Amino acid sequence: EMRFVTGVQTCALPISGVYFVVGQSICRLVNRDSAKTGLKCTAPSTGGSIANINAIKAGDMDMGVAQSDWQFHAYNGSSQFEGDKFDKERAVFSVHAEPFNVIARADSGIESFDDLKGKRVNIGNPGSGQRATMEVVLDAKGWTLDDFALASELKPAEQAAALGDNKVDAIIYTVGHPNGSVQEAASTVETVLIPVTGPEIDKLIADNPYYAAATIPGGMYEGSPDDTQTFGVKATFVTSADVDEETVYQVVKAVFDNFDRFKKLHPAFADLTQEQMIKDGLSAPLHPGAERYYKEMGWM
Repeated sequence: EMRFVTGVQTCALPISGVYFVVGQSICRLVNRDSAKTGLKCTAPSTGGSIANINAIKAGDMDMGVAQSDWQFHAYNGSSQFEGDKFDKERAVFSVHAEPFNVIARADSGIESFDDLKGKRVNIGNPGSGQRATMEVVLDAKGWTLDDFALASELKPAEQAAALGDNKVDAIIYTVGHPNGSVQEAASTVETVLIPVTGPEIDKLIADNPYYAAATIPGGMYEGSPDDTQTFGVKATFVTSADVDEETVYQVVKAVFDNFDRFKKLHPAFADLTQEQMIKDGLSAPLHPGAERYYKEMGWM
């Protein structure tokens, strides 16, 4: 019996841990065919993207979920993976978008990202994905933390309350939608989602394969009836070249042969398309097992 493990991320807010749902969902579909394939899948919770990549690299896990930017950095030996390149990293598919979100109090007068200048903004805790993305955006715009009246470093779990208590004018969050924490903020106080667009953002998307434009659908949160344009990363499913072709083929087959069922397992999956999933946000080479299935289906 072959056994593989998907690494998934737990989040500070269990209701917003979409990564956990990705792992559980893939395992559910794989395990439906266990009798036929001999594959058994379990999805423990882990510390997130970097922990998952390191566990796959060490051979402790066969597959796992990671943000597209960390997939890129691991394969290229950049950022936190400098001097620690994961040559054998292989892409399987991407899942939902994780947009960079800016949520402001409606009474703050903030309507665009540039309006954040001179305001009280929660920029995220050091070491978090959203803080890293915020720093990338600030660099692109030539801003520093001194451009804010206050730059607080609250964790995701604390920031909705801070917005409601008028301790900050705006918060940032990199997360898939719909999200419990954003819903909590929007129902506590009148809020607006702020677009993150413009020439600097277009350049970030053009220069970095792991970023993509993203749309937060209108009507998902109180106070934001229209679509909001921003950019962000993708949640991606990765593996190692050491994992055999048949295993990866059967996992991919379980997901895409049951695609309608997969899309119903979480609201963040509802708009996924096969075309996007096999190319968007993937910077490591495709695993041969995944490639075999996509070619069989005539998708590549």
